[in-house]
Amino acid sequence: MKEDKADHLFASFGAILAILFLAFVGLIVVALFSNSQPFYIPFIFVLAGAMIIAVILSNIQSIARQRFFPLAIKISLGLFVLTAVGYHIHRAYDQHLIVSEQDVNVDDYLPFADHTKVVTLDKPSTYTLSAQDQLPVLDGATALYPLYSAFVRAVYPANDYKPNDKKSSVRMTGTGQAYKQLIHHRVDMIFAAAPSKEQEKLAQAKGLKLNMQPIGREAFVFFVHKNNPVHNLTSAQIKQIYTGEITNWQQVGGNNDPIRAFQRPEDSGSQAMLRRWMGDQSPMTPIVDDVASGMGGIMEQTADYRNYKNAIGYSFHYFATQMHANADIRLLAVDGVYPDEASIRNESYPIITPFYAITASDRTAKDSTDTANPNIQPFLNWILSKQGQQLVRKTGYFPI
Repeated sequence: MKEDKADHLFASFGAILAILFLAFVGLIVVALFSNSQPFYIPFIFVLAGAMIIAVILSNIQSIARQRFFPLAIKISLGLFVLTAVGYHIHRAYDQHLIVSEQDVNVDDYLPFADHTKVVTLDKPSTYTLSAQDQLPVLDGATALYPLYSAFVRAVYPANDYKPNDKKSSVRMTGTGQAYKQLIHHRVDMIFAAAPSKEQEKLAQAKGLKLNMQPIGREAFVFFVHKNNPVHNLTSAQIKQIYTGEITNWQQVGGNNDPIRAFQRPEDSGSQAMLRRWMGDQSPMTPIVDDVASGMGGIMEQTADYRNYKNAIGYSFHYFATQMHANADIRLLAVDGVYPDEASIRNESYPIITPFYAITASDRTAKDSTDTANPNIQPFLNWILSKQGQQLVRKTGYFPI
């Protein structure tokens, strides 16, 4: 009898060691390969703890002999399985609501691809570069890639310009990275919205000035879920939403729902635009996601817009209506003016902004044309010409 009890205790000790080992392996796997660490790390601890408690209780005869004990074990395991399944169902739903630049397939806008979506000129370009010329190395914002890809198709020699290739003459790294590439002399020209204060400071620290040439106009727009009953907000109301003064849709004529005001990462063109538009008022702390980082850590990053019924977000008109059109979102009128082609063209819509072709030069340079590549200024002159502005219009932007 004593030997049986000892054997049972020894087996229980072995089971506990096995549970701890499997939990350790599970934590390593989650830390290295999963982006669901905030859920699975505590889940593994709780599951392992529950299993160890079950093993210990199985050695207490007064409990182990109860009829409910095996059923309680099965129910507990079932609840853990349902919790994991429920988490993934909710996560899939949440991911489905995301509206992000990452969803855009920039390969659709490769300048010389067979089925490219980039627009073309009505006539051959009056300015071209050959393979023997020193091609200006380009980079820029995701939303402007279709435009400067059209410039490349008209002017550059045909080639496979891969946007994610560091050796390509035509790249697309997004606004934040594009400014860094320009400031560190890795590219000659970028296409983007105006820089943030941090990007300006970075250029100044490198002894550079950013030469900002407007090449087109765009509208900065706000959007909500299509079923949101609010169709119009004043500029003041939007600013109060993003400072946290207005927190419920009922305060602006909508449903009694808390407002989820999404923002963009600090180095993005749209976030820089929001800050410029808000002037002296600072946006509140943005909604964030916990994401996996290196060595199993967890870091916070600004959450992508999720199209909840009580959400509000912002972007530029072209991206929201053409490059990443979404039938489940609806643009808001601002100060009573809806952002359509007519109101943007005549600038009756209140938030119109230029976008730029940007170069960097030494602050001691006499003028912005003092650059190492002799083809930058002629290329920029062509962009400002009738043909270049035709591509601005045909792409979906508004000429200057």
